[in-house]
Amino acid sequence: MTDGLRERKKLATRLTLHRAALQLVAERGLDGVSVEDIADRAEVSPRTFFNYFPSKVDAVIGLDPAEPVQLSEEFAARPAAEPPVESLRAVHRERAIVMADESELWPLRMTVIDAHPALVQRLVAVFGESERALADAIAERTGTRVGVDVYPTLLASVQACAMRTALHRWLVTDFTASLPDLVDEAWDALAAGLPAPRTA
Repeated sequence: MTDGLRERKKLATRLTLHRAALQLVAERGLDGVSVEDIADRAEVSPRTFFNYFPSKVDAVIGLDPAEPVQLSEEFAARPAAEPPVESLRAVHRERAIVMADESELWPLRMTVIDAHPALVQRLVAVFGESERALADAIAERTGTRVGVDVYPTLLASVQACAMRTALHRWLVTDFTASLPDLVDEAWDALAAGLPAPRTA
């Protein structure tokens, strides 16, 4: 088996386990699902399950182990002369396009996670790791220092809020709105300095 084929099979198994975990939790609730249930639905052994996920919570969330550094790597891959805000906006829009194309997986994932606070808490921890890695990448590009200068940490935190806001609005619309457009709206509001909405 070639390395490429082996990697594709591993990714397919990981996705199968993730889908099984989401479907079972949607049907039974988080407390009503075990690792054995997920493995059985995915037609693998519990031992195989633990080759991919350390717990059922991680299987439900389904994030790639490299997720904490992926955002910073995508940011670093943007043109060095591009303003950091524009780089992050572009990265978010590309991510939103991919997420919106996964028209079954992402709505199911978000619906399940939104219904279970324990899953949200796990995500917050992952997002915190991602923000710290991104702050380092922002600092490197801008010549600032994390923990000393306000810019890298603040921008890393703000971008996360922008994406979460867009995702929450997508959930509220029952996933009928355009996620890339919702991302753009969030960044438009930030770029405008968050002016107060006009009321009638």
